[in-house]
Amino acid sequence: MNTTHLETVWAPRLLSILRIVAAIIFMAHGTQKLLGFPISPNPAPAAFSLPWIAGVLELVGGALLIPGLFVRPVAFILSGLMAAAYWIAHAPRSPYPVLNGGDAAILYCFVFLFIAAAGGGVWSLDRILRSGRAA
Repeated sequence: MNTTHLETVWAPRLLSILRIVAAIIFMAHGTQKLLGFPISPNPAPAAFSLPWIAGVLELVGGALLIPGLFVRPVAFILSGLMAAAYWIAHAPRSPYPVLNGGDAAILYCFVFLFIAAAGGGVWSLDRILRSGRAA
């Protein structure tokens, strides 16, 4: 397999796979907060509290990213959510992500920032809708 084949064929596919997998795992945080699944030791957050808003963004944002709809703006918003989550919930515990539990928030922040810049890949509704308008 040559480099050109990797860049032109596999990179856009792997971008779609990264988007889908990250969205599925991310969405589980929203289902846990808002729907109680999987079961959490923390009760459901109060409506319109910061954890509730985060849960809505996780659930709705993940649901939009899985099929690849509104990928760039949704991923950008989720990147900001994860940056805020890190600085509000994790950084005050310790300056070290490995100690403050913020590893996932940092990774999600930069994965979503990358997706916001790169787009949804070849397997996204955005791409299908865009190609339909071009025809």
